[in-house]
Parts: sequence; C-alpha cells; structure tokens
Amino acid sequence: MKKRLWTEHELEQLRLHYADTLTTDLARRFGRNVASVYRKAHELGLGKSAEYLSSPSARRLNGAEGKASRFCKGHGPWNAGVRGYQAGGRSMETQFKAGTLNGRAAQLHAPIGSERISKDGYRERKISEVGRGSQRWRFVHLLLWEEVHGPVPPGYAVVFCNGNRADVRIENLELISRADLCRRNTIHRFPPELKAAMRTLGKLKRAIEAAHEKQA
Repeated sequence: MKKRLWTEHELEQLRLHYADTLTTDLARRFGRNVASVYRKAHELGLGKSAEYLSSPSARRLNGAEGKASRFCKGHGPWNAGVRGYQAGGRSMETQFKAGTLNGRAAQLHAPIGSERISKDGYRERKISEVGRGSQRWRFVHLLLWEEVHGPVPPGYAVVFCNGNRADVRIENLELISRADLCRRNTIHRFPPELKAAMRTLGKLKRAIEAAHEKQA
C-alpha cells in the first residue's frame, strides 16, 4: 500500500488544533489512524495544552477520582501470608494442573526415551522430565559406556575410535584422558598415515601406564 503523505494544509490544521483537540477527532478529520496523527505531532514537536490535559477529554485522573478505593498507607492486603487460596465455585476445574503442558510446549514435548541429534552430531536420549540440559538429555554413547564400564572418571572422556559419532557401539568407544584428547585434537593437520601412527602410539602409552598402575 502506497504511503499517503501529509499535505501542507493538513500540517497547518494539525499545528493549529492539536493542542486542544481530541486526537481521535483529528484522525477522523484527516482520514488517518490515531497512531499516524501521534507520530506526525511528535515529529513536529507538538503537545497537548495544560487546559486540555486537565479536562475530561484527556481521560486522566485529576487526583480525586478513585481516591476512595485506593489502599491507604499502612494498609495490609487481606491475603497476606495466605497460601493455596482457592476462589471457590468451578475455579478448580479451570486451573492448570502441575506439570500440564499446553500450546506450543505440548507440541514440542518429547517423552522420556526419545532421541535427537545434537548440534555437534551426537545422539542424545531424554532421561528425565525435570531439570535442564544434561539433567534431561544425555549422550547415548556415554549411557552405553556407563552401562558397561560404570561412570566416567573425572578428567577423562569417552571418544569414538573411528571418529564416527553415529557409530554408537561399545567396541567403538574408548576412554582417554582429557590431556590425551587435547593432544589428539591437534593431529588433524597431519596426513592419514601419520595420524594413525600417533593414535597407535597413544594407545601403547596408555597400556603401559595401566600396567604400571596394576603393579603399584
């Protein structure tokens, strides 16, 4: 829709009458919506007069209206300290029940056991309805590892032997230290044959360390 520009005559009339005329009346006179009149008045730096603002047309309280129904200073609300207030009647039937999902939340809700793919390409499984983040969703490969070997020790990580995050098999999972993981992540700039040798060397090193720990 093409924007209708203000004419010089309309601007002159707006400057002349805005201060003391109801804005809705001006909008009808100009054949425009109220928001358009307000915007143009703001651009022109126009405002309502003190006489208009104190009149009933401004729809403002002059300080006396509603005074009888206001809270007095020091007045306490009747329900202060009251918990679990029930309004009575059929109000209980229309209240939201704890844990109830409605609207968009109900459409997006995934039941426990559902799986999804994270933004990093890992399979995740929903394990709880409470909490957030890792309290509700866990990586499937970590659940599998913990099922077979128990919890992952602090400072260690479970990685995929072949690098394929979709290949979730216990045979394809390996427990390594965070330090080794950091070093492993830096070898990707090397050619494939050298990377394979470095991984083999890392496994040999971990096997030697494990043998020493058993002997200690």
